[in-house]
Amino acid sequence: MKLNIENYQRIVVKIGSSLLVEDNQIREKWLTEFAKDVKELIEKKIELIIVTSGAVALGRSIIANKTLKKLSVEQKQACASIGQIKLMSTYHQIFKKHQLNVAQILLTANDCNSRKSYLNCQNTINALIKNNAIAIINENDSVAVDEIKIGDNDRLASRVAQMTNADLLILFSDIDGLFDKNPKTHKNAQFISQVNKIDKNIENMAKGSSSSVGTGGMITKIQAAKMALNANCPTVITSGIENKALQKLFFSEKKFTIFCKKDSKNINQNQSTKSKKNWLSGIVNPKGTLIINELASQTLQQKKASLLAVGVIAVQGNFVKGDVVFVKDKKNQHIASGIVNYSKSDAEKILKKNSQQIKKIFGNKAKSELVHLDNLVIISQ
Repeated sequence: MKLNIENYQRIVVKIGSSLLVEDNQIREKWLTEFAKDVKELIEKKIELIIVTSGAVALGRSIIANKTLKKLSVEQKQACASIGQIKLMSTYHQIFKKHQLNVAQILLTANDCNSRKSYLNCQNTINALIKNNAIAIINENDSVAVDEIKIGDNDRLASRVAQMTNADLLILFSDIDGLFDKNPKTHKNAQFISQVNKIDKNIENMAKGSSSSVGTGGMITKIQAAKMALNANCPTVITSGIENKALQKLFFSEKKFTIFCKKDSKNINQNQSTKSKKNWLSGIVNPKGTLIINELASQTLQQKKASLLAVGVIAVQGNFVKGDVVFVKDKKNQHIASGIVNYSKSDAEKILKKNSQQIKKIFGNKAKSELVHLDNLVIISQ
């Protein structure tokens, strides 16, 4: 299979540690061929953003015992600090040979969850693109604690795709794509070339697969693809081990799995609303949770509607007006994310109440919506 380059203008490419680093050293020949591919796409007016792993793996060769299979948080942070310099230096040197300018951006989950920081990062990336520079983005592992865990850069790449309104997310790793079972242990594993909906069945297929150097496996890539789909951004998962992997994806034949919706909803949203909902769909640590009844769950998923207090049966967490919350059903399924109109203490006073009852409590100007439609995004199931 191959992708039609004419369908995409802005592409986010995530490079995993397992294909960028070998024996704690950068695969410079591979990166050189990748730079050539990037140059070719840019000459075709394609805008490219790179999310890279590899800093921790590179730092291990300098300060950590190479035989250690597991590093402490402090060791990972130190490795990331040293490895990031080596990583970006190599990117700069190799890309410069092909007349390509690169820029470093380091992010944490908090940067993405803060609306202000999110918009600032979005503006920075757009400015870099306008000035013919390629943003190379990595998780800021040197200061992160909770963020250093499985799937960080897969999710980070998805967040960047949402943030930049990308047309395509490519997750390069050392695996060809999605199989119905682990191909390393099952010879009869069947390859899946296209997925239109990510459900529990798809997620179960992804379990048990992992890459040799990085922290993420197939399950984290499925989670990243699900996040991107919430922003109507297709995701490709494929192996990038061989040279010219990016070029082969568009101009030759290559094995990959693409995750894409059969139809795109909300395409008529104005740009401001779309940007806000893209940001909301990627939030992973909300301030609280609203538990809703079955009717409210069905209404949100089947219609364009606000979340009314009458359909909310419980609240969790500690939030104030304007915070981001998750909306879940009684089975703990994540239905939506949104910006709440009430604090937790006030929300508890209007649970299961209709608009007239709410006005008796807070006055005639009180809102009956706990989350308004414009501040609500449905999470794909």
